[in-house]
Amino acid sequence: MKRENWDKFAGIYDVFMKKDHKAYEKMYKLIGERVKGRIVLELATGTGLIAKHIVRYAKHIEATDYSSKMIEEARKGNCSSKLHFSVQDACKLPYVDGAYDVVIISNALHIMSTPEKALQEIKRVLKPDGLLIAPTFTHGKMNFLKKLLSKMMGLVGFSTENRWTAEEYCEFLEKQGWRIQKIAVLKASFPLTYVECKAKNVSKMNIEKMRCVDEEE
Repeated sequence: MKRENWDKFAGIYDVFMKKDHKAYEKMYKLIGERVKGRIVLELATGTGLIAKHIVRYAKHIEATDYSSKMIEEARKGNCSSKLHFSVQDACKLPYVDGAYDVVIISNALHIMSTPEKALQEIKRVLKPDGLLIAPTFTHGKMNFLKKLLSKMMGLVGFSTENRWTAEEYCEFLEKQGWRIQKIAVLKASFPLTYVECKAKNVSKMNIEKMRCVDEEE
């Protein structure tokens, strides 16, 4: 999606996302457990929905987006000294190698034309045993109504570059050098596949498969 489209929708983004508030509440809980006392980088923060909900757990969060208008919205109501917002390109980050304990990129990889570049940068700025949390909408297996909704969203500017199923998304991450630690498919307007993973150069751990919901429900 083009930067100018995100700028255009920044003012109404929170209203638009209210339809998925139940899935986001589950994500806040899952992510909050993982960021306790840690230094966190969030990419594609949008209006800062996730960052604002989990900052009380983290040591510090640098929340970024490539849309300056989104960051303007995100800065509104930020009352935490542990949370800083900035405009950054996820594919070209200014941070030193190994700077962060956790990197979050939520609902962004499926709309990127080159998600591989973002994943390379994430791997660079993560500490050797750092955690990537990468929930994203998976559009690969949908009923007719959801396909129609996806098409309509594309017409107004919310286009999807990568129409993965949950399984295909995990396979993509594995091919990019990540080892899946935890997966869950959350019920939302589109199936929301929540994934936690680490770079494959760290010791192998058992995958924790959480209770998943029916994507076609």
